[in-house]
Amino acid sequence: MTRSETRQTRNNMDKVMRELSLKKEAPKSAFILLVILYIIATVFTVIASRSEGYTTLFDNRVQYASFAGVFSSLSNMCIICLAVLFRRVGFITALIFQLLQVPMMIINIFVRHVTTNLPGLFMNFFTLVAVIVIYLSYQKVLRYQQNIRDQAVRDRLTGLPNRFAISEFMEDLIKHNEKFAVVSIDLNDFKSINDTMGHETGDIVLCEVADRWARLSELMKGSINVFVARITGDEFMFIIRGYEDEADVEKTIITFRTELERKMTIDDCDYFITACYGYALCPTDGRNIDSMFAYSNAALHEAKRMSISNYILHFKADTLNSEKSKETERKVREALENNSISFNLQPQYDINHKLRGFEALARMKDSEGNIVSPAEFIPVAEKAGLIDQVDMRVFEQAMEFLSDVLRAKKDSDIIISCNVSVRHLMKNNFIDEIKNVIVKYQVPASHIEIEITESIMIDSLEKALQRIDEIKEMGMKVAIDDFGTGYSSLSYLNNFPSDLLKIDKSFIDLMNTSDSSKQYVATIISIGHILNLNVISEGVEDEAQIETLKQIGCDYIQGYVWGRPMPKDEALEIVFS
Repeated sequence: MTRSETRQTRNNMDKVMRELSLKKEAPKSAFILLVILYIIATVFTVIASRSEGYTTLFDNRVQYASFAGVFSSLSNMCIICLAVLFRRVGFITALIFQLLQVPMMIINIFVRHVTTNLPGLFMNFFTLVAVIVIYLSYQKVLRYQQNIRDQAVRDRLTGLPNRFAISEFMEDLIKHNEKFAVVSIDLNDFKSINDTMGHETGDIVLCEVADRWARLSELMKGSINVFVARITGDEFMFIIRGYEDEADVEKTIITFRTELERKMTIDDCDYFITACYGYALCPTDGRNIDSMFAYSNAALHEAKRMSISNYILHFKADTLNSEKSKETERKVREALENNSISFNLQPQYDINHKLRGFEALARMKDSEGNIVSPAEFIPVAEKAGLIDQVDMRVFEQAMEFLSDVLRAKKDSDIIISCNVSVRHLMKNNFIDEIKNVIVKYQVPASHIEIEITESIMIDSLEKALQRIDEIKEMGMKVAIDDFGTGYSSLSYLNNFPSDLLKIDKSFIDLMNTSDSSKQYVATIISIGHILNLNVISEGVEDEAQIETLKQIGCDYIQGYVWGRPMPKDEALEIVFS
Protein backbone atom coordinates (compact mmCIF):
# COMPACT_ATOMS: atom_id res chain seq x y z
CA MET A 1 0.00 0.00 0.00
CA THR A 2 1.52 3.34 -1.07
CA ARG A 3 1.71 6.36 1.21
CA SER A 4 -0.76 8.26 -0.97
CA GLU A 5 -3.24 5.37 -0.77
CA THR A 6 -2.78 5.18 2.99
CA ARG A 7 -3.34 8.93 3.30
CA GLN A 8 -6.48 8.74 1.15
CA THR A 9 -7.84 5.91 3.26
CA ARG A 10 -7.18 7.87 6.46
CA ASN A 11 -8.91 10.94 4.95
CA ASN A 12 -11.98 8.89 4.06
CA MET A 13 -12.17 7.56 7.61
CA ASP A 14 -11.80 11.13 8.90
CA LYS A 15 -14.89 12.10 6.91
CA VAL A 16 -16.88 9.33 8.56
CA MET A 17 -15.77 10.35 12.04
CA ARG A 18 -16.44 14.04 11.51
CA GLU A 19 -20.06 13.14 10.80
CA LEU A 20 -20.46 11.34 14.11
CA SER A 21 -20.33 14.23 16.59
CA LEU A 22 -22.83 16.88 15.54
CA LYS A 23 -23.37 19.28 18.39
CA LYS A 24 -26.82 19.66 19.86
CA GLU A 25 -28.36 23.11 19.62
CA ALA A 26 -31.60 24.56 20.95
CA PRO A 27 -34.70 23.41 18.99
CA LYS A 28 -35.67 25.16 15.75
CA SER A 29 -38.94 26.29 17.31
CA ALA A 30 -36.97 28.43 19.77
CA PHE A 31 -35.06 29.99 16.86
CA ILE A 32 -38.29 30.87 15.05
CA LEU A 33 -39.83 32.24 18.26
CA LEU A 34 -36.84 34.52 18.89
CA VAL A 35 -36.91 35.82 15.30
CA ILE A 36 -40.64 36.56 15.53
CA LEU A 37 -40.20 38.23 18.91
CA TYR A 38 -37.35 40.32 17.52
CA ILE A 39 -39.44 41.47 14.54
CA ILE A 40 -42.40 42.38 16.79
CA ALA A 41 -40.14 44.29 19.20
CA THR A 42 -38.48 46.15 16.30
CA VAL A 43 -41.85 47.12 14.77
CA PHE A 44 -43.08 48.46 18.12
CA THR A 45 -39.79 50.34 18.53
CA VAL A 46 -40.38 52.12 15.22
CA ILE A 47 -44.05 52.83 16.03
CA ALA A 48 -43.24 54.17 19.49
CA SER A 49 -40.37 56.36 18.27
CA ARG A 50 -42.63 58.06 15.72
CA SER A 51 -45.60 58.56 18.04
CA GLU A 52 -46.24 62.02 19.47
CA GLY A 53 -49.04 61.03 21.84
CA TYR A 54 -48.98 60.66 25.63
CA THR A 55 -50.23 58.18 28.19
CA THR A 56 -50.50 58.19 31.98
CA LEU A 57 -48.20 56.00 34.04
CA PHE A 58 -48.17 56.26 37.83
CA ASP A 59 -50.02 59.61 37.62
CA ASN A 60 -47.37 60.97 35.26
CA ARG A 61 -47.73 61.89 31.63
CA VAL A 62 -45.37 59.81 29.55
CA GLN A 63 -44.69 60.12 25.83
CA TYR A 64 -45.31 57.00 23.77
CA ALA A 65 -41.85 57.62 22.31
CA SER A 66 -40.36 56.80 25.71
CA PHE A 67 -41.34 53.16 25.24
CA ALA A 68 -39.08 52.88 22.19
CA GLY A 69 -36.13 52.12 24.47
CA VAL A 70 -38.04 49.27 26.16
CA PHE A 71 -38.87 47.59 22.86
CA SER A 72 -35.34 48.25 21.57
CA SER A 73 -33.86 46.53 24.65
CA LEU A 74 -36.17 43.56 24.07
CA SER A 75 -35.02 43.24 20.46
CA ASN A 76 -31.37 43.44 21.60
CA MET A 77 -32.04 40.68 24.12
CA CYS A 78 -33.41 38.50 21.30
CA ILE A 79 -30.25 39.23 19.30
CA ILE A 80 -27.99 38.10 22.14
CA CYS A 81 -30.08 34.95 22.76
CA LEU A 82 -29.76 34.04 19.07
CA ALA A 83 -25.97 34.37 19.24
CA VAL A 84 -25.69 32.36 22.48
CA LEU A 85 -28.12 29.53 21.67
CA PHE A 86 -27.64 28.95 17.96
CA ARG A 87 -23.91 29.48 17.44
CA ARG A 88 -22.94 30.13 13.82
CA VAL A 89 -26.48 30.35 12.40
CA GLY A 90 -27.57 32.48 15.34
CA PHE A 91 -24.54 34.74 14.99
CA ILE A 92 -25.12 35.33 11.26
CA THR A 93 -28.83 36.01 11.84
CA ALA A 94 -28.07 38.39 14.71
CA LEU A 95 -25.40 40.17 12.66
CA ILE A 96 -27.77 40.65 9.70
CA PHE A 97 -30.52 42.01 11.95
CA GLN A 98 -28.15 44.44 13.63
CA LEU A 99 -26.58 45.62 10.37
CA LEU A 100 -30.06 46.24 8.95
CA GLN A 101 -31.25 48.07 12.04
CA VAL A 102 -28.33 50.47 12.48
CA PRO A 103 -28.74 52.23 9.06
CA MET A 104 -32.47 52.64 9.75
CA MET A 105 -31.73 54.36 13.04
CA ILE A 106 -29.09 56.59 11.45
CA ILE A 107 -31.65 57.68 8.81
CA ASN A 108 -34.23 58.39 11.52
CA ILE A 109 -31.76 60.51 13.50
CA PHE A 110 -29.99 62.47 10.78
CA VAL A 111 -32.66 62.62 8.04
CA ARG A 112 -35.96 62.54 9.91
CA HIS A 113 -34.50 64.13 13.08
CA VAL A 114 -36.07 61.51 15.37
CA THR A 115 -33.78 62.04 18.36
CA THR A 116 -35.50 59.36 20.44
CA ASN A 117 -33.48 56.83 18.41
CA LEU A 118 -30.16 58.23 19.66
CA PRO A 119 -29.87 56.06 22.84
CA GLY A 120 -30.96 53.03 20.81
CA LEU A 121 -28.18 53.62 18.29
CA PHE A 122 -25.51 53.34 20.99
CA MET A 123 -27.29 50.34 22.53
CA ASN A 124 -27.35 48.60 19.14
CA PHE A 125 -23.66 49.30 18.68
CA PHE A 126 -22.83 47.73 22.05
CA THR A 127 -25.13 44.77 21.28
CA LEU A 128 -23.27 44.25 18.02
CA VAL A 129 -19.96 44.22 19.91
CA ALA A 130 -21.43 41.77 22.46
CA VAL A 131 -22.61 39.43 19.71
CA ILE A 132 -19.15 39.44 18.10
CA VAL A 133 -17.45 38.79 21.47
CA ILE A 134 -19.88 35.90 22.19
CA TYR A 135 -19.19 34.36 18.79
CA LEU A 136 -15.40 34.70 19.11
CA SER A 137 -15.55 33.11 22.58
CA TYR A 138 -17.61 30.25 21.17
CA GLN A 139 -15.07 29.76 18.37
CA LYS A 140 -12.28 29.54 20.96
CA VAL A 141 -14.14 26.83 22.89
CA LEU A 142 -14.91 25.07 19.60
CA ARG A 143 -11.20 24.99 18.73
CA TYR A 144 -10.42 23.47 22.13
CA GLN A 145 -13.14 20.87 21.58
CA GLN A 146 -11.88 20.06 18.10
CA ASN A 147 -8.33 19.72 19.43
CA ILE A 148 -9.48 17.20 22.02
CA ARG A 149 -11.63 15.35 19.50
CA ASP A 150 -8.84 15.12 16.93
CA GLN A 151 -6.66 13.39 19.50
CA ALA A 152 -9.45 11.42 21.15
CA VAL A 153 -10.77 9.62 18.06
CA ARG A 154 -7.45 8.58 16.54
CA ASP A 155 -5.14 5.74 17.50
CA ARG A 156 -1.70 7.35 17.73
CA LEU A 157 0.29 4.42 16.36
CA THR A 158 -1.74 3.19 13.38
CA GLY A 159 -3.81 6.26 12.58
CA LEU A 160 -6.98 4.14 12.65
CA PRO A 161 -10.11 5.24 14.53
CA ASN A 162 -10.05 4.13 18.16
CA ARG A 163 -12.63 2.85 20.66
CA PHE A 164 -14.03 6.36 21.17
CA ALA A 165 -14.69 6.73 17.44
CA ILE A 166 -16.19 3.29 17.00
CA SER A 167 -18.47 3.90 20.00
CA GLU A 168 -19.81 7.10 18.46
CA PHE A 169 -20.24 5.31 15.14
CA MET A 170 -22.30 2.59 16.82
CA GLU A 171 -24.36 5.22 18.64
CA ASP A 172 -25.17 6.85 15.30
CA LEU A 173 -26.15 3.52 13.72
CA ILE A 174 -28.35 2.57 16.68
CA LYS A 175 -30.02 5.99 16.60
CA HIS A 176 -30.94 5.46 12.93
CA ASN A 177 -32.06 1.84 13.51
CA GLU A 178 -29.42 0.41 11.16
CA LYS A 179 -28.43 -3.21 11.54
CA PHE A 180 -24.71 -3.91 11.87
CA ALA A 181 -22.21 -6.48 13.07
CA VAL A 182 -19.47 -5.78 15.62
CA VAL A 183 -16.37 -7.93 15.13
CA SER A 184 -13.70 -8.17 17.85
CA ILE A 185 -10.28 -9.35 16.64
CA ASP A 186 -7.19 -10.41 18.57
CA LEU A 187 -3.89 -11.20 16.80
CA ASN A 188 -2.47 -14.58 17.76
CA ASP A 189 0.92 -14.81 19.52
CA PHE A 190 1.66 -11.14 18.92
CA LYS A 191 3.46 -10.97 22.26
CA SER A 192 6.10 -13.36 20.93
CA ILE A 193 6.93 -10.88 18.13
CA ASN A 194 7.44 -8.11 20.69
CA ASP A 195 9.51 -10.39 22.93
CA THR A 196 11.75 -11.86 20.22
CA MET A 197 12.00 -9.08 17.62
CA GLY A 198 11.44 -6.00 19.76
CA HIS A 199 8.60 -3.52 20.19
CA GLU A 200 9.67 -1.46 17.18
CA THR A 201 9.09 -4.45 14.91
CA GLY A 202 5.84 -5.15 16.71
CA ASP A 203 4.69 -1.59 15.99
CA ILE A 204 5.56 -2.00 12.30
CA VAL A 205 3.49 -5.20 12.19
CA LEU A 206 0.51 -3.43 13.75
CA CYS A 207 0.79 -0.56 11.26
CA GLU A 208 0.98 -3.00 8.35
CA VAL A 209 -2.11 -4.85 9.61
CA ALA A 210 -3.93 -1.52 9.95
CA ASP A 211 -2.90 -0.41 6.45
CA ARG A 212 -3.99 -3.69 4.85
CA TRP A 213 -7.39 -3.65 6.48
CA ALA A 214 -7.96 0.08 5.91
CA ARG A 215 -7.09 -0.34 2.23
CA LEU A 216 -9.39 -3.36 1.90
CA SER A 217 -12.28 -1.52 3.57
CA GLU A 218 -11.96 1.23 0.92
CA LEU A 219 -11.89 -1.30 -1.94
CA MET A 220 -14.98 -3.08 -0.61
CA LYS A 221 -17.14 0.03 -0.27
CA GLY A 222 -20.47 -0.54 -1.93
CA SER A 223 -23.16 -2.90 -0.78
CA ILE A 224 -21.10 -3.93 2.27
CA ASN A 225 -19.16 -1.34 4.28
CA VAL A 226 -16.53 -2.10 6.92
CA PHE A 227 -15.34 0.43 9.52
CA VAL A 228 -11.93 -0.60 10.90
CA ALA A 229 -10.62 0.50 14.31
CA ARG A 230 -7.80 -0.39 16.68
CA ILE A 231 -8.97 -0.82 20.26
CA THR A 232 -5.71 -1.42 22.14
CA GLY A 233 -2.50 -3.43 21.81
CA ASP A 234 -3.11 -6.22 19.29
CA GLU A 235 -6.91 -5.88 19.43
CA PHE A 236 -8.89 -4.50 16.49
CA MET A 237 -12.58 -4.12 15.75
CA PHE A 238 -14.79 -3.95 12.66
CA ILE A 239 -18.27 -2.54 12.17
CA ILE A 240 -19.88 -4.29 9.17
CA ARG A 241 -22.95 -2.76 7.50
CA GLY A 242 -25.05 -3.51 4.44
CA TYR A 243 -25.06 -7.31 4.74
CA GLU A 244 -28.07 -9.46 3.89
CA ASP A 245 -27.60 -12.25 6.40
CA GLU A 246 -25.11 -13.83 8.80
CA ALA A 247 -23.42 -15.66 5.92
CA ASP A 248 -22.50 -12.27 4.40
CA VAL A 249 -20.93 -11.24 7.71
CA GLU A 250 -18.77 -14.36 7.86
CA LYS A 251 -17.76 -14.01 4.19
CA THR A 252 -16.64 -10.44 4.89
CA ILE A 253 -14.61 -11.52 7.92
CA ILE A 254 -13.01 -14.29 5.85
CA THR A 255 -12.02 -11.72 3.20
CA PHE A 256 -10.25 -9.64 5.85
CA ARG A 257 -8.74 -12.76 7.40
CA THR A 258 -7.28 -13.74 4.02
CA GLU A 259 -5.77 -10.27 3.60
CA LEU A 260 -4.23 -10.46 7.07
CA GLU A 261 -2.67 -13.88 6.48
CA ARG A 262 -0.71 -12.86 3.38
CA LYS A 263 3.03 -13.00 4.00
CA MET A 264 4.42 -9.90 5.66
CA THR A 265 8.13 -9.09 5.14
CA ILE A 266 9.88 -6.71 7.57
CA ASP A 267 13.67 -6.24 7.60
CA ASP A 268 14.12 -9.37 5.46
CA CYS A 269 12.11 -11.47 7.92
CA ASP A 270 8.83 -13.10 6.88
CA TYR A 271 5.85 -13.05 9.23
CA PHE A 272 2.55 -14.91 8.92
CA ILE A 273 -0.02 -13.26 11.15
CA THR A 274 -3.26 -14.95 12.18
CA ALA A 275 -6.08 -13.87 14.45
CA CYS A 276 -9.26 -15.01 16.18
CA TYR A 277 -12.59 -13.31 15.50
CA GLY A 278 -15.75 -12.98 17.55
CA TYR A 279 -18.82 -11.11 16.38
CA ALA A 280 -22.28 -10.05 17.51
CA LEU A 281 -25.20 -8.68 15.51
CA CYS A 282 -27.31 -5.61 16.27
CA PRO A 283 -30.22 -5.71 16.94
CA THR A 284 -30.36 -9.54 16.96
CA ASP A 285 -27.90 -10.05 19.84
CA GLY A 286 -27.87 -6.64 21.52
CA ARG A 287 -29.33 -3.17 21.21
CA ASN A 288 -26.85 -0.87 22.95
CA ILE A 289 -23.16 -0.07 22.79
CA ASP A 290 -22.07 -1.78 26.00
CA SER A 291 -23.79 -5.06 25.16
CA MET A 292 -22.37 -5.11 21.62
CA PHE A 293 -18.84 -4.61 22.97
CA ALA A 294 -19.38 -7.23 25.66
CA TYR A 295 -20.95 -9.84 23.37
CA SER A 296 -18.41 -9.57 20.55
CA ASN A 297 -15.58 -9.75 23.11
CA ALA A 298 -17.20 -12.76 24.78
CA ALA A 299 -17.36 -14.53 21.42
CA LEU A 300 -13.71 -13.63 20.77
CA HIS A 301 -12.56 -15.00 24.13
CA GLU A 302 -14.46 -18.22 23.51
CA ALA A 303 -12.86 -18.49 20.06
CA LYS A 304 -9.38 -18.07 21.60
CA ARG A 305 -10.20 -20.62 24.29
CA MET A 306 -10.81 -23.18 21.55
CA SER A 307 -7.15 -22.70 20.47
CA ILE A 308 -7.97 -22.57 16.76
CA SER A 309 -5.72 -19.91 15.25
CA ASN A 310 -8.10 -18.32 12.75
CA TYR A 311 -11.46 -19.22 14.22
CA ILE A 312 -14.57 -17.07 13.62
CA LEU A 313 -17.29 -17.35 16.27
CA HIS A 314 -20.74 -15.76 16.51
CA PHE A 315 -21.88 -14.74 19.99
CA LYS A 316 -24.36 -17.04 21.69
CA ALA A 317 -26.09 -16.28 24.97
CA ASP A 318 -24.31 -19.10 26.78
CA THR A 319 -20.90 -17.77 25.67
CA LEU A 320 -20.85 -15.50 28.72
CA ASN A 321 -21.37 -18.42 31.07
CA SER A 322 -17.83 -19.75 31.08
CA GLU A 323 -16.73 -21.83 34.01
CA LYS A 324 -14.52 -19.05 35.35
CA SER A 325 -17.35 -16.52 35.25
CA LYS A 326 -19.63 -18.95 37.04
CA GLU A 327 -17.03 -19.52 39.74
CA THR A 328 -16.44 -15.79 40.20
CA GLU A 329 -20.18 -15.16 40.35
CA ARG A 330 -20.47 -17.80 43.07
CA LYS A 331 -17.73 -16.02 45.04
CA VAL A 332 -19.49 -12.66 44.70
CA ARG A 333 -22.78 -14.13 45.93
CA GLU A 334 -21.00 -15.75 48.89
CA ALA A 335 -19.24 -12.48 49.72
CA LEU A 336 -22.56 -10.62 49.70
CA GLU A 337 -24.17 -13.26 51.92
CA ASN A 338 -21.20 -13.29 54.32
CA ASN A 339 -20.77 -9.50 54.35
CA SER A 340 -17.18 -9.88 53.14
CA ILE A 341 -17.37 -7.09 50.56
CA SER A 342 -15.07 -4.45 52.02
CA PHE A 343 -13.43 -1.28 50.81
CA ASN A 344 -10.12 0.53 50.65
CA LEU A 345 -9.61 4.28 50.49
CA GLN A 346 -7.23 6.03 48.11
CA PRO A 347 -6.39 9.62 49.08
CA GLN A 348 -6.92 12.57 46.74
CA TYR A 349 -4.86 15.74 47.16
CA ASP A 350 -4.83 19.18 45.66
CA ILE A 351 -1.76 20.10 43.65
CA ASN A 352 -0.09 21.52 46.79
CA HIS A 353 -0.52 18.22 48.69
CA LYS A 354 -3.51 19.31 50.79
CA LEU A 355 -5.90 16.42 51.40
CA ARG A 356 -9.15 16.70 49.42
CA GLY A 357 -10.65 13.36 50.40
CA PHE A 358 -10.71 9.69 49.42
CA GLU A 359 -12.11 7.42 46.73
CA ALA A 360 -13.81 4.33 48.14
CA LEU A 361 -12.75 1.21 46.19
CA ALA A 362 -14.50 -2.18 46.42
CA ARG A 363 -12.48 -5.13 47.72
CA MET A 364 -13.44 -8.79 48.09
CA LYS A 365 -12.07 -12.03 49.55
CA ASP A 366 -13.33 -15.52 48.80
CA SER A 367 -14.37 -18.03 51.45
CA GLU A 368 -10.75 -19.13 51.89
CA GLY A 369 -9.54 -15.59 52.52
CA ASN A 370 -7.91 -15.11 49.11
CA ILE A 371 -8.15 -11.64 47.58
CA VAL A 372 -10.20 -11.52 44.37
CA SER A 373 -9.12 -8.77 41.97
CA PRO A 374 -11.71 -6.01 41.34
CA ALA A 375 -10.89 -6.37 37.63
CA GLU A 376 -12.23 -9.93 37.93
CA PHE A 377 -15.27 -9.62 40.18
CA ILE A 378 -16.67 -6.19 39.16
CA PRO A 379 -17.44 -7.16 35.50
CA VAL A 380 -18.96 -10.46 36.65
CA ALA A 381 -21.08 -8.66 39.26
CA GLU A 382 -22.32 -6.32 36.53
CA LYS A 383 -23.27 -9.19 34.20
CA ALA A 384 -24.94 -11.13 37.02
CA GLY A 385 -26.98 -8.12 38.14
CA LEU A 386 -25.22 -7.97 41.53
CA ILE A 387 -23.30 -4.74 41.05
CA ASP A 388 -25.93 -2.57 42.76
CA GLN A 389 -25.56 -4.67 45.93
CA VAL A 390 -21.77 -4.34 45.74
CA ASP A 391 -22.11 -0.57 45.24
CA MET A 392 -24.36 -0.21 48.29
CA ARG A 393 -22.10 -2.31 50.56
CA VAL A 394 -19.17 -0.05 49.70
CA PHE A 395 -21.28 3.12 49.95
CA GLU A 396 -22.57 2.22 53.42
CA GLN A 397 -19.09 1.43 54.76
CA ALA A 398 -17.76 4.66 53.24
CA MET A 399 -20.53 6.67 54.93
CA GLU A 400 -19.71 5.02 58.26
CA PHE A 401 -16.08 6.09 57.77
CA LEU A 402 -17.17 9.64 56.89
CA SER A 403 -19.37 9.75 59.99
CA ASP A 404 -16.40 8.71 62.17
CA VAL A 405 -14.25 11.45 60.64
CA LEU A 406 -16.82 14.21 61.07
CA ARG A 407 -17.59 13.23 64.67
CA ALA A 408 -13.91 13.47 65.57
CA LYS A 409 -13.11 16.49 63.37
CA LYS A 410 -16.22 18.61 62.95
CA ASP A 411 -14.53 21.26 60.80
CA SER A 412 -13.23 18.72 58.27
CA ASP A 413 -14.03 19.45 54.61
CA ILE A 414 -13.14 15.92 53.51
CA ILE A 415 -14.95 14.44 50.48
CA ILE A 416 -15.68 10.74 50.03
CA SER A 417 -16.04 9.65 46.41
CA CYS A 418 -18.05 6.49 45.65
CA ASN A 419 -18.35 4.65 42.34
CA VAL A 420 -21.82 3.86 41.04
CA SER A 421 -22.51 1.63 38.04
CA VAL A 422 -24.84 2.75 35.25
CA ARG A 423 -27.18 -0.15 36.07
CA HIS A 424 -27.40 0.89 39.72
CA LEU A 425 -27.83 4.58 38.95
CA MET A 426 -30.78 3.85 36.66
CA LYS A 427 -32.68 1.83 39.28
CA ASN A 428 -35.92 3.53 40.33
CA ASN A 429 -35.07 3.22 44.03
CA PHE A 430 -31.46 4.44 43.71
CA ILE A 431 -32.09 7.84 45.31
CA ASP A 432 -34.09 6.30 48.17
CA GLU A 433 -31.27 3.82 48.89
CA ILE A 434 -28.70 6.61 49.03
CA LYS A 435 -30.92 8.83 51.20
CA ASN A 436 -31.54 6.04 53.71
CA VAL A 437 -27.81 5.47 54.22
CA ILE A 438 -27.11 9.21 54.53
CA VAL A 439 -29.87 9.55 57.15
CA LYS A 440 -28.64 6.44 58.99
CA TYR A 441 -25.13 7.86 59.46
CA GLN A 442 -26.16 11.52 59.70
CA VAL A 443 -23.56 12.74 57.19
CA PRO A 444 -23.90 15.95 55.13
CA ALA A 445 -24.51 15.29 51.44
CA SER A 446 -22.00 18.03 50.56
CA HIS A 447 -19.18 15.68 51.68
CA ILE A 448 -20.23 12.97 49.20
CA GLU A 449 -19.21 12.62 45.57
CA ILE A 450 -20.82 10.11 43.17
CA GLU A 451 -18.52 8.82 40.41
CA ILE A 452 -20.07 7.67 37.15
CA THR A 453 -18.49 6.48 33.91
CA GLU A 454 -18.83 8.58 30.77
CA SER A 455 -20.70 5.77 28.96
CA ILE A 456 -23.86 6.92 30.72
CA MET A 457 -23.86 10.00 28.45
CA ILE A 458 -24.43 7.74 25.47
CA ASP A 459 -26.61 4.95 26.79
CA SER A 460 -29.37 6.77 28.68
CA LEU A 461 -28.72 10.48 28.51
CA GLU A 462 -32.20 11.78 29.31
CA LYS A 463 -32.74 9.53 32.30
CA ALA A 464 -29.14 10.09 33.39
CA LEU A 465 -29.61 13.86 33.42
CA GLN A 466 -32.77 13.47 35.49
CA ARG A 467 -31.02 11.19 37.98
CA ILE A 468 -27.95 13.43 38.22
CA ASP A 469 -30.20 16.43 38.85
CA GLU A 470 -31.74 14.52 41.76
CA ILE A 471 -28.27 13.78 43.15
CA LYS A 472 -27.27 17.43 42.82
CA GLU A 473 -30.50 18.58 44.50
CA MET A 474 -29.53 16.48 47.52
CA GLY A 475 -26.28 18.47 47.68
CA MET A 476 -23.88 15.75 46.52
CA LYS A 477 -21.14 16.25 43.95
CA VAL A 478 -20.83 14.36 40.65
CA ALA A 479 -17.57 13.19 39.03
CA ILE A 480 -17.08 11.74 35.54
CA ASP A 481 -14.65 8.84 35.89
CA ASP A 482 -11.94 7.79 33.37
CA PHE A 483 -12.71 10.74 31.12
CA GLY A 484 -11.36 10.42 27.58
CA THR A 485 -11.29 6.62 27.34
CA GLY A 486 -14.79 5.84 26.23
CA TYR A 487 -17.75 7.38 24.59
CA SER A 488 -18.63 10.87 25.62
CA SER A 489 -18.70 13.82 23.24
CA LEU A 490 -18.11 17.34 24.48
CA SER A 491 -21.56 18.47 23.41
CA TYR A 492 -22.93 16.09 26.07
CA LEU A 493 -20.36 17.18 28.63
CA ASN A 494 -21.29 20.84 28.15
CA ASN A 495 -24.85 20.07 29.29
CA PHE A 496 -23.95 17.49 31.94
CA PRO A 497 -24.25 18.83 35.53
CA SER A 498 -20.97 17.45 36.86
CA ASP A 499 -18.41 18.97 39.23
CA LEU A 500 -15.24 17.02 38.49
CA LEU A 501 -13.47 15.37 35.55
CA LYS A 502 -11.14 12.45 36.28
CA ILE A 503 -8.43 12.03 33.63
CA ASP A 504 -7.68 8.37 33.03
CA LYS A 505 -4.32 6.89 34.07
CA SER A 506 -3.51 5.81 30.49
CA PHE A 507 -3.04 9.45 29.45
CA ILE A 508 -1.00 10.31 32.56
CA ASP A 509 1.36 7.38 31.87
CA LEU A 510 2.29 8.80 28.43
CA MET A 511 2.25 12.46 29.39
CA ASN A 512 5.98 12.91 29.96
CA THR A 513 7.06 10.76 27.01
CA SER A 514 4.68 12.06 24.35
CA ASP A 515 4.08 15.70 23.46
CA SER A 516 0.67 14.85 21.99
CA SER A 517 -0.37 13.09 25.22
CA LYS A 518 0.78 16.05 27.29
CA GLN A 519 -1.13 18.42 25.01
CA TYR A 520 -4.17 16.17 25.25
CA VAL A 521 -4.11 16.27 29.07
CA ALA A 522 -3.57 20.05 29.02
CA THR A 523 -6.50 20.49 26.66
CA ILE A 524 -8.83 18.38 28.82
CA ILE A 525 -7.85 20.51 31.82
CA SER A 526 -8.50 23.73 29.87
CA ILE A 527 -11.90 22.51 28.69
CA GLY A 528 -12.77 21.43 32.23
CA HIS A 529 -11.93 24.89 33.54
CA ILE A 530 -13.87 26.61 30.74
CA LEU A 531 -16.90 24.53 31.79
CA ASN A 532 -16.28 25.43 35.48
CA LEU A 533 -15.25 21.87 36.37
CA ASN A 534 -12.39 20.83 38.62
CA VAL A 535 -10.01 18.25 37.15
CA ILE A 536 -8.24 15.38 38.92
CA SER A 537 -5.58 13.14 37.37
CA GLU A 538 -5.66 9.44 38.28
CA GLY A 539 -2.73 7.06 38.38
CA VAL A 540 -0.02 9.64 39.13
CA GLU A 541 3.09 7.66 40.05
CA ASP A 542 6.09 9.99 40.21
CA GLU A 543 7.13 13.54 41.04
CA ALA A 544 7.92 14.36 37.40
CA GLN A 545 4.26 13.79 36.53
CA ILE A 546 3.21 16.04 39.42
CA GLU A 547 5.47 18.84 38.15
CA THR A 548 3.98 18.55 34.65
CA LEU A 549 0.44 18.60 36.04
CA LYS A 550 1.29 21.70 38.05
CA GLN A 551 2.54 23.44 34.91
CA ILE A 552 -0.62 22.70 32.93
CA GLY A 553 -3.02 23.68 35.71
CA CYS A 554 -4.41 20.40 37.08
CA ASP A 555 -6.42 20.86 40.29
CA TYR A 556 -6.09 17.50 42.07
CA ILE A 557 -3.87 14.40 42.18
CA GLN A 558 -4.71 10.76 42.86
CA GLY A 559 -2.14 8.00 42.59
CA TYR A 560 0.55 5.88 44.18
CA VAL A 561 2.98 8.81 44.32
CA TRP A 562 1.06 10.28 47.29
CA GLY A 563 -0.97 7.33 48.49
CA ARG A 564 -1.98 3.79 47.58
CA PRO A 565 -5.44 2.38 48.38
CA MET A 566 -5.42 1.66 52.13
CA PRO A 567 -7.62 0.30 54.94
CA LYS A 568 -9.79 2.81 56.80
CA ASP A 569 -7.53 2.83 59.89
CA GLU A 570 -4.60 4.12 57.82
CA ALA A 571 -6.89 6.61 56.12
CA LEU A 572 -7.98 7.94 59.53
CA GLU A 573 -4.32 8.50 60.45
CA ILE A 574 -3.90 10.65 57.32
CA VAL A 575 -7.02 12.68 58.15
CA PHE A 576 -5.89 13.39 61.71
CA SER A 577 -2.18 13.87 60.98
